[in-house]
Amino acid sequence: MANSVAVIGAGIMGTAIATRLLECGNSVTVVDVNPEKVAALVAKGAQAAANPEQATASAGYVVLSLNHAEIVRKAVFGDSGVAKAATADKLLIDMSSIDPAATSEMAQQLKRQTGMSWIDCPLSGGVPGALAGKLTIMAGGEEEDFERGRTMMQHLAANYTLMGGAGAGQTTKLVNQLFCALAFQAVAEAVKLAEAGGVDPQKIPAALAGSRADGRILQEFMAKFAARDFSPTGSLSNMLKDLDTIQSFAIKTKTPLPLTSAVADIHRILIAMGLGAKDSAEAMRLLDGN
Repeated sequence: MANSVAVIGAGIMGTAIATRLLECGNSVTVVDVNPEKVAALVAKGAQAAANPEQATASAGYVVLSLNHAEIVRKAVFGDSGVAKAATADKLLIDMSSIDPAATSEMAQQLKRQTGMSWIDCPLSGGVPGALAGKLTIMAGGEEEDFERGRTMMQHLAANYTLMGGAGAGQTTKLVNQLFCALAFQAVAEAVKLAEAGGVDPQKIPAALAGSRADGRILQEFMAKFAARDFSPTGSLSNMLKDLDTIQSFAIKTKTPLPLTSAVADIHRILIAMGLGAKDSAEAMRLLDGN
């Protein structure tokens, strides 16, 4: 069973994760509410299951790639959920990005009810990182379970780090998303500032390479934003989902995040403009006044 894995959720990331695991020789069973997404993975060699319980029954590892905590809860504890077929020799690997407190509570519940361990493994690196096996994975859980998870993570991650107990991986992902959201807005404003001063913003990444302002988002996205290239690399609505989770966590922990709150409001404005499914580069439209 060591190389048998169930992937629950065949969205953009779930499909990339399942594809990579198949390419690495694992036996993959997939579950999703969209039959077309399941069929696409079956064509690549996956097996289809009717529900999470059925997929879990034949798997040693269960990977979740879902949108928010309530969907995760339903997939695990609902009718025909993972918990119905869970045993202590199986491991749940949640690669969703959800609330840390909900993660901790669900991990404890699954362990208490079934003996099955849970590690939260949110990711950074997107579809390209998943397909190349170069994701950054921030994990939360027990060290023994973290090490068990290497069987799957060796195929998916270049950087796999245990951050603490259950929920610590999700907290670290919130930190990652905070940096990304603020950096995207900074890039958009930097483009406008450069243009206002008569400087070609597409030259900025090379000029600032190695400086304190340098970073992957500057290098990978400033030219894209400057060119008003709105081709999708991620959606504004998905980023706002993470920003909302950050703000909710900040309220619970009484953590002041003034810049994050401002950037979240900018995302709400863009989504109100009908751009929720669009790329982060759409921030340029707001600054351009159109």
